[in-house]
Amino acid sequence: MIICENIRKSYRAGHGRREVLKGINLTVAKGERVALLGRNGAGKSTLIKQIGGVELPDSGRIVRGMSTSWPIGFNGGFQGSLTGYDNARFIARIYGRSYADMREFVEDFTELGGSLKMPVKTYSSGMRARLAFALSLAIEFDCYLIDEVILVGDQNFQRKCHAELFEKRADRAMIIASHDMHTIRDTCNRGVIIHDGVATVHSDVVEAIAVYESL
Repeated sequence: MIICENIRKSYRAGHGRREVLKGINLTVAKGERVALLGRNGAGKSTLIKQIGGVELPDSGRIVRGMSTSWPIGFNGGFQGSLTGYDNARFIARIYGRSYADMREFVEDFTELGGSLKMPVKTYSSGMRARLAFALSLAIEFDCYLIDEVILVGDQNFQRKCHAELFEKRADRAMIIASHDMHTIRDTCNRGVIIHDGVATVHSDVVEAIAVYESL
């Protein structure tokens, strides 16, 4: 189970600070699929980064009773001077996984070929997204954090991502931030609307979508 207790997060804005999250409370159980809904800038990606440990909250606490991925599609953790292979090797060491297995998966999934031997800083944004997604799925997590940035690339790659994540890992918990209501309706069982820094939890995802669209 993942428990967010009174999470607050602010960022410097001009001479002051802008508070994006104003005391978020949320609980996600194993196998649950929770949609994060909100306008651009509402704080969806910010909350995902807090849960994934990419950023720390100003106050409050996050209890992680199950393993969580870093935000899928987030490539801020890449070392640009290292190759795609070297980044995979580094992550394999951190998580105690077989590099040989990870390398094989990354080669097959990304279809980047010889580019995996090149420094990541030479990659296009689409190539980086493919590598980030592949590295996220090369390690099995209890809960996957998904930001809309993963829905990039051509239709074939999107279908590949969908099958690998939503079909092969149908038993995993997921926290999904997206503006695609079709995907949300098909994959999530409840929704959380973030508005003015406050989260409202809806046990019915269809109800959550209706409330969000009325804002």
